[in-house]
Order: sequence, then structure tokens, then C-alpha cells
Amino acid sequence: MSGNGTTPGDDPLQTAVWRLRSRACWTDAAALLPGATAAAALQRTVLLVERCLYTEAGWEDAEDALRTAEALAHDDEERGAAACERGYLAYAATLHGVRDRADEARAALGRAAALLAPGAPGRALLDFRRGLIAENLTRSPQAARAAYRRAHAGATAHADPLLLSFTWRHLAGLALREGELAEARHGFAESLRLREELGYLVGTAPALASLAETEAEPEASRLRDEARRLFRLLGGVPTWLARQLSPSPPAAGAATA
Repeated sequence: MSGNGTTPGDDPLQTAVWRLRSRACWTDAAALLPGATAAAALQRTVLLVERCLYTEAGWEDAEDALRTAEALAHDDEERGAAACERGYLAYAATLHGVRDRADEARAALGRAAALLAPGAPGRALLDFRRGLIAENLTRSPQAARAAYRRAHAGATAHADPLLLSFTWRHLAGLALREGELAEARHGFAESLRLREELGYLVGTAPALASLAETEAEPEASRLRDEARRLFRLLGGVPTWLARQLSPSPPAAGAATA
């Protein structure tokens, strides 16, 4: 989950990649990327790792792409970005119960922190992913909140609306678990607004479902119905959203992406 959903200079290739990515067509998007350059390898890795998180499948393809990105990285920024993806893939595998790779996730994000300069654009994404580990693996909401706030500030500074949609969402999830309903509703609404503006369809259904947790009837049902419609439209992706859209949804804030 990196990139801001925009295409500087209206690059036709990046526009096509974004449209496919936002519609859960990660493999097709990755196939459009040319050549074996470090930048293309890293972007291919981003797409295929995100596919793992949303579909709970494609792990070997993501590992292969990541190894290529690691081999082609030639400076600290590229090596740090690849390490950040390594940590995210290990986190996703742990979260979905594929294999416990929590130690690998922490170590990889630690390497990324050592390689990426404090003001580098990739630091905000790194902070967000460290927040995910604190929230979902370490079960430390205070550490998660601090990391999400750093990521939120960095995403704001670097004008990354896609990342902002995630930081709003996860900060809102923490607020909801603490009973701060108004704060949670605001954060979920901001996340939904950004995803709709970006056309990030694969992330819109989860945003609708989360906002529904903070609304009274009949608005809550309307939001869940819209989330179910998008979920079916995308072929049941993200897979884990099925639990949240079931008749008895999980505990408040139990969101993945």
C-alpha cells in the first residue's frame, strides 16, 4: 500500500496500472510494468504484496517479485523501500495465519528505518507499517497510535492521499475501540472521502463498512448494503471483509486495510 493514486504528468502507463490496481487486478497491473529496472521491480512488488493482503493468496509471486526488487536495488532509498515491502509481506503472512513471520517483519522494518533518511517520502509508509505491527501483532495501541500519527503527518507533508486514507482509517479504529465515537466517525468519513476521490474501489467497501459501525440506523444499513454491493462487484475482495459484513460483524474496529 504505497503510492498516492495519482499519475503525475498523466502518464498513460501509470494511469492504467492505477486503474487495474484499484479494481483488484494486481496481477494484470504488474504485467504492464516494463523491464527489469529497480523502480519497476519495486512497483511490481508493491502490487503483488498488496494482492496478498487483500486476497490471502499469491504469496510465491510476491516473494519472487520481492527478491528481484532486492537484487536490483542499488542505493539506500531503494534498499530501504524493498526492506519495507519485505516487512509488509511478512506482516501480512503473520496476520492471515499463513506462517508466523512477526520477527522477520520487525527486523525488515528496522532495516528500512536504518536505510531511509528521516525526511524521505518512504518514511511515512514505514511509520504506518510499524503502527500495523504494534496494533495487530504486538497489541500495543499506544505505540500504534504514535506511529500512525507520524505516518499521518508524513503523508500530509508529501501529499499522499492514499496513505492518508489508511492513517485516518486506523486512527479511527483505535478511537472506536476506546469509545470515542465522534472522533472515529470523522476519521472513517475522511478515509472514505479520500478513497472515493481517488477511485480506490478495492478500499472503498472496507471504508463503508467501518463508517457503518459509527452510524445509527438506517444509515448504518445503507452503508453496509453499499459495501456488500462493491464487495460482490470485486469478486469477494478483500476476502477478510466477508467477516465484517456478516450478520454479526466482528468487534468494532476490527479492520485490516
